[in-house]
Amino acid sequence: MGLISEVLLLPFAPARGGAWAIRQVMQEAERIYYDPATIRAELARLEELLEAGEITEEEFDTQEDALLDRLETATRTGAGAEDGTAPQ
Repeated sequence: MGLISEVLLLPFAPARGGAWAIRQVMQEAERIYYDPATIRAELARLEELLEAGEITEEEFDTQEDALLDRLETATRTGAGAEDGTAPQ
């Protein structure tokens, strides 16, 4: 059965390969997005922007809340783990 299905699905191989590549890119993007080190670096940069007067206190609070939510999600789901898996 496996050989027959592979032969029948052969015309769709480029689309299946493209879908696989897209999934790989999405997984890597999620891994980076939920990486605690990346989030902490973004928090530090946000604080620098506030201290330099480039953003207001309100903008800082809004962006900080979003980053802290991401960090909480990352630590709760185990993102940034040694196996490199992203949260699902």
